[in-house]
Amino acid sequence: MIRPLSLYIGLRYTRAKRRNHFISFISLASMLGIALGVIVLITVLSVMNGFDYQIRQRFFAIAPQVTVMTGQNINQTWRKTSEKIASLSEITGVAPYASGKGMIINAGQIDGVQAVGILPSQEGKVSVLGKKMEQGNLNSLQPGKFNMVIGRALARRLGVTLGDKVTLLTPQMSVTLAGVFPRYRQFTVSGIFHASGGFGFETGVVYIDMQDATKLFAMGQAINGFHVKLKNLYQAPQVSELLENLLPKQYQVTNWTIQFGAFFQALAMEKTMLFVILLLIVAIAAFNLVSTLVMVVNDKRADIAILRTLGASPGTIMRTIMVQGAIVGIVGTLIGLVLGLLLAHNVTEITNWIQRIFHVQFVQSSVYWIDFLPSRIELSDVIKVSLIAFGLSIVATFYPAWVAFRTQPAEALRYE
Repeated sequence: MIRPLSLYIGLRYTRAKRRNHFISFISLASMLGIALGVIVLITVLSVMNGFDYQIRQRFFAIAPQVTVMTGQNINQTWRKTSEKIASLSEITGVAPYASGKGMIINAGQIDGVQAVGILPSQEGKVSVLGKKMEQGNLNSLQPGKFNMVIGRALARRLGVTLGDKVTLLTPQMSVTLAGVFPRYRQFTVSGIFHASGGFGFETGVVYIDMQDATKLFAMGQAINGFHVKLKNLYQAPQVSELLENLLPKQYQVTNWTIQFGAFFQALAMEKTMLFVILLLIVAIAAFNLVSTLVMVVNDKRADIAILRTLGASPGTIMRTIMVQGAIVGIVGTLIGLVLGLLLAHNVTEITNWIQRIFHVQFVQSSVYWIDFLPSRIELSDVIKVSLIAFGLSIVATFYPAWVAFRTQPAEALRYE
């Protein structure tokens, strides 16, 4: 006989018998309910993790993690300052830039843009812009050539392609003998990049040479500084504080948590709310388990009374009911865990197959920045879901076990 006694009896009670098929069915329904809740939770959390990962990968492929800004010209001093910034162990790359706002004009089409002057030889240290080029080359941005790299979406909007001329108009004015005229310059489109849509990079940012940007924007009108890449992007606030103490007062430091933190906080909040809402599925299954165990206790009142008369303690009876509920919880959680991991691992292929068969598109890149359903399984989520599902199963056994604990042998056997 399996010991302890409560485990042996609990295992026996979980087996179906002729006179309690209905109870066994309800127990099976509770088990499947727990499994379904675990499957849904693991799959949805994995999809949310996938979206979060893909968005971060695409966003920080171009967007700076930390930005150091100054209104002074850094053309002659950027190397020394870059070395000073790179001295921090948390930093993996530094690249100088000079930027200003302007309007890009072609054939009557006007768009407001942020013109960012970069050094192609240094830009690869902080972004993968060079790898996002569809046409042309980032190295075409050379001093004095006045070349420009623009996004694919902006190129289509302006109706330009490689080699075409566009005019970049700045808000600054030039005073001449003939009058006051806006500062502008004609640029040649030497490259077109594709940044997977979203966040306005393809439509609102153009790249030119850093020295050309300094010439175009009047002194005091351009923002100069450095883009910084970190080993761990979540250390951006701490690194920003270190840089503020390291650099002279004319430098200001900001980071992605200040500029774009609200968006990523919204993603985290959405994941949390989905987790709480879907957890109700497991809670409903646990509630069904309470009903099942109460019915078991009522059905086994005579058995419980006999066990008590044979010397079984109330604690043994209580643990027996808890064992039965725990078995349902364990089996349901394990089934859900296995099927949930399988579904989460293959959800992208399954979704793509459904899209091909029914000729539909569930995920639009214009809305979600990607055109497929991503999935990223994280061990912490799997452990959390499994522990919560099993924990709710154990909690569901408390009341039925207490009812069994209070069963009086004389009352139970009165009409037997």
